[in-house]
Amino acid sequence: MQTIEFELDRDYVELKQLLKLADLVTSGGEAKMIIADGQVSVDGVVELRKACKIRGGQQVVLGDVCINVLADPDPDGDHDEDEDEDE
Repeated sequence: MQTIEFELDRDYVELKQLLKLADLVTSGGEAKMIIADGQVSVDGVVELRKACKIRGGQQVVLGDVCINVLADPDPDGDHDEDEDEDE
């Protein structure tokens, strides 16, 4: 099984967006069809909600691909700021 480590840059990502961002589908429409068909599981349970919020620590499986979702390393939202920068 192929494993992908996906690092969030916010609190959560919708399931259909995650599949697109991980390059497992080519469009939102394809993601919706795959989810509705019951091909995706979240933490071992089939997930049918397209907009299900996926958060850090969760695991998403589609076919032989497992996505380990990692929490936002900077939950304060300072992604673009240099922490070592003098003011």
